[in-house]
Amino acid sequence: MAATADEEEESLERDVLPYDVLIVGAGPAGLAAAIRTKQIAKERDVELSVCVVEKGSEVGSHILSGNVLEPRALDELIPEWRDDASCPINQKVTKDRFVYLTSGTHWTFPLTPPQMRNHGNYVTSLSQVTRWLGEHAESLGVDVLPGFAASEVLYRRDGSVAGIATGDVGIAKDGTRKANFSRGVDVTARATLFAEGCRGSLSELVMEKFAMRGVAQAQTYALGFKEVWSVPKEKHNPGYCEHTVGYPLPSDVYGGSFLYHMGPTEGNDTLVALGFVVGLDYRDPNFNPYDAFQKWKMHPRFKSLLEDGTCLQYGARTLNEGGWQSLPEDLHFPGGAILGCSAGLLNVPKIKGTHTAMKSGMLAAEVAVSALFDAADGTAGTDEGPPANLSSYSKAVRNGWIGTELAAAANVRPAFGYLGFWGGLIHAVLDTYIIQPLNGGPSPFTIPHHTGKGGDRTSLKLAADAPTTTSTTTYDNVVSFDILTSLNRSGTNHEHNQPSHLKVNNMGAMEEVNYKLYNGPEGRYCPARVYEWVDGKLTINAQNCLHCKACAIKDVGSNIKWTTPEGGGGPSYTLM
Repeated sequence: MAATADEEEESLERDVLPYDVLIVGAGPAGLAAAIRTKQIAKERDVELSVCVVEKGSEVGSHILSGNVLEPRALDELIPEWRDDASCPINQKVTKDRFVYLTSGTHWTFPLTPPQMRNHGNYVTSLSQVTRWLGEHAESLGVDVLPGFAASEVLYRRDGSVAGIATGDVGIAKDGTRKANFSRGVDVTARATLFAEGCRGSLSELVMEKFAMRGVAQAQTYALGFKEVWSVPKEKHNPGYCEHTVGYPLPSDVYGGSFLYHMGPTEGNDTLVALGFVVGLDYRDPNFNPYDAFQKWKMHPRFKSLLEDGTCLQYGARTLNEGGWQSLPEDLHFPGGAILGCSAGLLNVPKIKGTHTAMKSGMLAAEVAVSALFDAADGTAGTDEGPPANLSSYSKAVRNGWIGTELAAAANVRPAFGYLGFWGGLIHAVLDTYIIQPLNGGPSPFTIPHHTGKGGDRTSLKLAADAPTTTSTTTYDNVVSFDILTSLNRSGTNHEHNQPSHLKVNNMGAMEEVNYKLYNGPEGRYCPARVYEWVDGKLTINAQNCLHCKACAIKDVGSNIKWTTPEGGGGPSYTLM
């Protein structure tokens, strides 16, 4: 009988890669941290080794965002970016519109909310922006390692974080080693910065281990869908941005849509990015977010734009909506810090988090470099010296413009949870135009999220108490598509013969609770049909996974644990 990988683990030693600064995740936060670290090292005329590990097969392949980019942080990080011909940020926003939809018509709000005004911002592809940032980081001497899936946090004897370990490659479903087996590596550093994006798996472990959340409320989330289309030139309006609310969402479900006309991208001059965002605190277990997205595209306002076009890419990702109330009390831990969307720095009313993520990376880099020099003892780049103390990073985030933004936006999202759509909208107007101006700053009171300590997973009603769902969604295969057709446009791929990265702690509880009491909601909220109920039994199609993390958030019993698959697996976004 073949030995399992666990049984043979001691037979092969793991390589160790030591660095001064290790960054987990090659998104905007992680790459900004890497670039800023190297910039400071150059300013001080010193050598600092910096590594960025990325689970995607390429930098940008797992990046999905709206994306209207606010360049505030980028202006600070790379002031000359506008003069770089290789930079993919080139289309300024030309017009904003905020629209309310009914099932067959629409009307435009006379005023666009100030949080959604995009003068001076740019329509772009964040997956392309991160590739450009990755190239910039490499030009400064950063080691950027795509296909390195961080699967474990490494600790020193004193309990501080020492780095990460990547998973072994070439393990079969039954746990035995395949012919291509190779050990993972240990990547160690004095300062480890987690920038994994929303609901980062290792970030969550570290926050729990070090009780970093403190008195902060449980994070609340949304699920965002996105497609990129090529449309006829006569229908294309570069720089045009539109956000909608209303149809097809029920009044008690928070969410809306976006439509952004992109500039020239990879030789295509007529691309539009469109998407749909649904708050994961919705209550109806029979609600299907994917179908709502498809219905939205069939609205006459959007069908007329898309029906002569071609859908090029599809994807989905969760996003933080907890804001100021859910910001961890500590953003640092012994030996490192949490950055960007892993920390929950999205500005919800703006629907923007790239600028705050990048700024957090820059702040972490500045604190980390200072900590390394303050504790310089000749052991930088190994796990033998003391861990970097990044305690001032938390204060830098809260007391700087990131904290100012999040505090000002604090009450907008939670009000919708209590008051519904119209009540929440009225409150947002009062908060923006009356309460905050009278107070000379953020509101004097903070509204808590209605989901409480359990977060979004506790919001679902029992199926017996939910509305009976009788309508079904019909896909026309021109503008709307079934989920597997859409999934093919994501480029997602995983090695089939590997252990599932989606772990179910108690399958019996899934059947007795999720299926019998809640009618199997994971079969509807998953945007990739990973979860299918057949005759009361759950099938997990892990190879379909888009790494959105919705299952780790919305599962009513917290039975589903999302872990990293083999490095390089997952979606392959190029335009998102």
